[in-house]
Amino acid sequence: MTDAPLRLGTRGSKLAMAQSSQVAEAITAGTGRPVELVEVVTAGDRSSAPVHRLGVGVFVSALRDALAAGTIDLAVHSYKDLPTATAAGLHIAAVPPRQDPRDALVARDGRTLAELPPGAVVGTGALRRIAQLHALGMALSVTPIRGNVDTRLARVLGPDADLDAVVLARAGLARIDRTDAVTETLDPMLMLPAPAQGALAVECRLDDTDLVELLATLDHAPSRAAVTAERAMLATLEAGCSAPVAAYAELAEGENGDEIYLRGAVISPDGTHEVRLSRTGTPADAAEIGKALAAELLDLGADSILGPQGHDGPGTQQFGSTE
Repeated sequence: MTDAPLRLGTRGSKLAMAQSSQVAEAITAGTGRPVELVEVVTAGDRSSAPVHRLGVGVFVSALRDALAAGTIDLAVHSYKDLPTATAAGLHIAAVPPRQDPRDALVARDGRTLAELPPGAVVGTGALRRIAQLHALGMALSVTPIRGNVDTRLARVLGPDADLDAVVLARAGLARIDRTDAVTETLDPMLMLPAPAQGALAVECRLDDTDLVELLATLDHAPSRAAVTAERAMLATLEAGCSAPVAAYAELAEGENGDEIYLRGAVISPDGTHEVRLSRTGTPADAAEIGKALAAELLDLGADSILGPQGHDGPGTQQFGSTE
């Protein structure tokens, strides 16, 4: 392997550039290898249509095409944007330490969720969040929105604000130093996160064995285990369920070593029906824990909780990316 700069492909949004820069700095700090960022425009960046209509992987396919073509050496993805199916010839070489996976509320006048009045207009980019907000029974008016973090914040905090609140991933706010805008970090009991929320995936070509080995130094085993459990649950559900899916795995010390505690939920888009379960196991069995929890959710009728009219199938649960 030469000492030429590694070419790291990234989307051009403020959040994508921030998280890619953080990975680049970690690579250089850990290995001494210089890294340069290469902006790649994706179909999701070019379109203003809701992402659930564009299809799964809309924010990652161009990056993966660039990897396959050899125009970049590695790519950084928001892990929750990745399709659950593996990409031929590519490899997730590292899952760096995960940011706080919880959702965050940004509301006018510093309000918490409980302080929002009936009829308050709340914007968010994910069917999963819309469904769970409806399930709270607070008579909120929930509307789908798109746009980057700054655009969404401006709809609550800017001079032309037209929303009472927005819900978005706390991790994205943290990565661009905007946690000051958060008025409440939402308890997962109220708002269970998306599978892999807050995690990054560092991907390279499988046959670039030197780079696979180099990037492995960035891998954080507890974060990878949690994400593996959550995404295994999602992948298993995708075969027979088109409703919004939420999952959150935590690692904790058990009597016989570390344990994974995985919570999963399937919620109807209008919030009137939901199935929630949890399961524990060892980090080594992360994928099996996720599959088993999905099977239990399906046994309890998750496959009968239908997605919205026009929903295009597996994995398309976002109106926008992590942002």
